[in-house]
Amino acid sequence: MLLNKSFLWVLLHLRGGPFLKRIFDLLLGLVATIVLLFPLIFIAVSVRLTSRGPILYWSQRVGRHNKMYAMPKFRSMKVGTPVVATHLLEAHEKYVTPVGHFLRKTSLDELPQLWSILIGDMSFVGPRPALFSQYDLIELRTLRNVHTLTPGLTGWAQVNGRDDLPITQKVDLDEEYLQRRSFLFDIQILWMTFLKVLSQEGVSH
Repeated sequence: MLLNKSFLWVLLHLRGGPFLKRIFDLLLGLVATIVLLFPLIFIAVSVRLTSRGPILYWSQRVGRHNKMYAMPKFRSMKVGTPVVATHLLEAHEKYVTPVGHFLRKTSLDELPQLWSILIGDMSFVGPRPALFSQYDLIELRTLRNVHTLTPGLTGWAQVNGRDDLPITQKVDLDEEYLQRRSFLFDIQILWMTFLKVLSQEGVSH
């Protein structure tokens, strides 16, 4: 019994090595894709029927070691919307599609990123990927070595303010995750994310 408890403690407090983290991402990603298959199909049809344009929006994002990759989201903005962070858009509401506000508030627009997790561009937990144009965020993360982490579907900054946080505070939290990362910490962040999504706390756009 003591040996089993010791093994469990070690497992939960592992630093989140690449192999263990990747196996966890693959298993959880496959399960989530199967469980959410019908909601994914329903959302895709809703996006297609309520606004002109493609179902998915492929956003150019900054990945691990500042390498660019294409990240899919359910399209929540109208075709022709300027490619900038949402909070920089003037009168951003006029760009949102009929179902876009709901998708963004509930974070359902993020679900296609399961694909990015399965192919290894992203992890379930890590710093949220920066837009290619967020030079200040990219520079700060590089200075703090946060760029060495695989970007995540959710992260420590996401559950501690999300859209309400200034960039410097986001990077502080990203660096804290870099220093504290472990399997148990990832589970804690995933649980906190679930609670935040239910309450829609910290979502301003």
